[in-house]
Amino acid sequence: MGFSINRNEENGFYVITLKDNVNNTQVDIVPNYGAMLHGFKIQHDGKPLNLIDNYNGLDEYNEEVRTSFKSVKLSPFACRLRNGSYIWDGLEYNIEKSPIHGLLFDANFEVIEEEITARHVAITLEYEYNGEDPGYPFPFTIHTHFKLMGWNELKLSTRITNRHTGPIPIMDGWHPYFTTGTPVDQLELQFFANEIVEFDSSLIPTGRLVRYQNFKKLTSLNGVTLDNSFTLNFIQPQPMCRLYDPVKGITIALSPEESYPILQVYTPPHRNSIAIENLSAPPDAFNNGIMLKRLAAGKSTDYTTTIKVS
Repeated sequence: MGFSINRNEENGFYVITLKDNVNNTQVDIVPNYGAMLHGFKIQHDGKPLNLIDNYNGLDEYNEEVRTSFKSVKLSPFACRLRNGSYIWDGLEYNIEKSPIHGLLFDANFEVIEEEITARHVAITLEYEYNGEDPGYPFPFTIHTHFKLMGWNELKLSTRITNRHTGPIPIMDGWHPYFTTGTPVDQLELQFFANEIVEFDSSLIPTGRLVRYQNFKKLTSLNGVTLDNSFTLNFIQPQPMCRLYDPVKGITIALSPEESYPILQVYTPPHRNSIAIENLSAPPDAFNNGIMLKRLAAGKSTDYTTTIKVS
């Protein structure tokens, strides 16, 4: 069969693998630790190459996840939240769990659906957040859908449904760190932006969006440090972003739908990988309100992006 689903234990993780048996491409997912994208493995020079900078195992995850948040689901907020607090409908709330990258990075998602066809393999994961954190006492259900298609193409879809009695603030995103095994300083980046989100000294948005035209063409990352948010220009053709490795001849392309209008790019100090994040709003959206979703009671909202490797 062209596609398959496998399960195994790997260094303390329960891993679900979606595999394209024709091209020997596989996607590894760890459902019970934030629906984590643990691997996107392609064939390169006859060997498997994982393009995701992941955790070596559960011990490393436990040590590092609250600082790196690599490849976990970001919701109901992403990036930084000023002082971990915000005001919603006249009431102040203070997040207890983490002031950055949401509340689901260690959530135990359950598989509720699997699908194998001649053209793709997919799974759907579900998690019910019941308002456990007093800083976000709004229950919601989240579904994440991973769909691996032929020719190294992965579609990531998310649906959030409000189970609260009133409207709730919602922001969503993904946090993959990409690596080709080549140092970041030898890679090239391109993306189509309208503006850069102006940050203060604490990397919190000031509320200003400043016109930005860099990286319209593939640009060397040699010596370039980024920890910024950009508004995407959807007038341009997809993909919205390309990471190119001229050493190995590998391109990682991201094609978000307009539900993810923000591109966050972060180059960690070790410069062995780069975080390229599709977000529904910029950092601190709960306070600045920029692109923040006000989701009505009983309603759902959807977010989709696609990663394709060539």
